[in-house]
Amino acid sequence: MRVIIVGAGAIGVHLADLFSKVNQDIIIIDDDEQKLERIQADCDLMTIHSNSNTPVKAIMDAGVSNAGLFIAVTRDENLNLNLCVLAKAMGARRTVAKVEDVEYTDPQIMDSFRDAGVTSIIYPDNLAAIDIVNGLEMTWVRQRWEVHGGALTMLGIKIRESCKILSKPFREIFKPDSPYHVVAIKRGANTIMPSGNDELLTGDYVYFMTTREFVPNMKHIMGKEDYPDVKNIFIVGGGKTAVRVVNMLPKGMKAKIFESDARRCEELVELVDSSRVLVINADGRSVSNLMEEDIRNAQAFIALTGNAEANILACLTAKELGIPKTIAMIENMDYVGIADNVDIGTIINKQALTASHIYQLMLNGDVRNIRNMLTVNADVAEFVAQPNSRITRKPVRDLGFPAEAELGGIVRNGEGMLVNGDTVIQAGDNVVVFCHGTEISRIEKYFL
Repeated sequence: MRVIIVGAGAIGVHLADLFSKVNQDIIIIDDDEQKLERIQADCDLMTIHSNSNTPVKAIMDAGVSNAGLFIAVTRDENLNLNLCVLAKAMGARRTVAKVEDVEYTDPQIMDSFRDAGVTSIIYPDNLAAIDIVNGLEMTWVRQRWEVHGGALTMLGIKIRESCKILSKPFREIFKPDSPYHVVAIKRGANTIMPSGNDELLTGDYVYFMTTREFVPNMKHIMGKEDYPDVKNIFIVGGGKTAVRVVNMLPKGMKAKIFESDARRCEELVELVDSSRVLVINADGRSVSNLMEEDIRNAQAFIALTGNAEANILACLTAKELGIPKTIAMIENMDYVGIADNVDIGTIINKQALTASHIYQLMLNGDVRNIRNMLTVNADVAEFVAQPNSRITRKPVRDLGFPAEAELGGIVRNGEGMLVNGDTVIQAGDNVVVFCHGTEISRIEKYFL
């Protein structure tokens, strides 16, 4: 498939790297020649330098009429939308525009743009906020990914000494009818796809799959009963993501936003619910400021400044002060591994979130959801099994499914179920697959 990307910023570069690794015909367009040279040195793709702020000629030279996917991720949201409309009119099969204004996510506005030729509108700050709010509902979980409203739930959990299933072979713990199982383990720099001989060790970062009903039991099994529910949240950085987060908070949660820019504080007061959100004009990285605002009464700390180092240090400080849930926005991909190694808590990266949503459009099968798990360099995807597809023809143990992929579970008629070797997947089942070391496009063939 030919994929054209306009914009060589952080998201464009991440997309180019991702797509070039899965052998797509990638062309990236930008007006910065130095950026394009760096990308071409690192990725197997073609670059086109555009001398114009409106690169119409460049997208024509890129062969937009033959593009399966056209992606506009420049800093100018209006340009992105207009280029997508034009690309669709010129023959591009699907188009994606990145926007920076929440108003474009209004369903009626999105429908209007869809009619005009924009297949999908992506608002990265909204994607990040959804991830953050999902994580706030469980302080004892690093990551949570739900299928069909929680019928199936994948939980990313850091294993501590209090875990009740430490150092026991999986063959002794997990039986065919077990209500939860492990789909992947991050141990040091390695990702392990589990077998019966594997066991959990202190310090492991483990992804579990379970059903809605069993989630409360997982908290007990992990030995995390003392983790409190989130009621009070400290947020450092008053940007767009912070606004989206506080406006999505469930009932019963309150937040304090620390923002050092006085003018931005005035704007924030108009954008948030003052009955639940207090805006404070102060540096949220200062321990004295945090203590003055009673940080020890908070259950969650979220660092959302534009500086990855500052966010990492702020979360480390919050952990030292006893905050059970810490979340850091890490936009620089080079810092993701560092943040994971120093154990700061949950990592949010808008590039990876955006890329996951866009990557879904590149596949041919019925793929409802894809998430990139940065900490384990893996993807988790939700496929719908088609009639007579390969995945439905035999019990799971006889499918010859790649060893680098794990079938996490299925949702059938709204009910979540885990998978064992005897499971026979039926047409119409929603199937969750965890992939490490293999391309999702390879797994997709089982479901077509």
